Amino acid sequence: MRLKNILIVVKDIEQSKKFYHDLFGLDTILDSDGNMILTEGLVLQDEKIWKTFLGKEIIPESNSCELYFEERDIEAFAEKLEKLYPSIQYVNRLMTHSWGQKVIRFYDLDGNLIEVGTPM
Repeated sequence: MRLKNILIVVKDIEQSKKFYHDLFGLDTILDSDGNMILTEGLVLQDEKIWKTFLGKEIIPESNSCELYFEERDIEAFAEKLEKLYPSIQYVNRLMTHSWGQKVIRFYDLDGNLIEVGTPM
């Protein structure tokens, strides 16, 4: 068995597709009526579909999981994030952990937690 995809719930699938393309270079592999598979195995699903399937409300900023990306030039990434999405909500701006890794944490447009760090 292997993990195939990670699915996140989004309010506006086109806006989220642009967000993940702009910041991370993810491209669309399949667009299927409220479900969109992006490169690297990320799946965007329309919130209405998820709520119907699950029968529960979506809790943005639940902080129960995060998407983790690595970027060598994290300073350039932080500048790009600020330029393209100046109103993004940060958990922490660019910082350096005690072990030397630089990271930045923020929420995507739908409250999904993202961390970008330098490779370990």
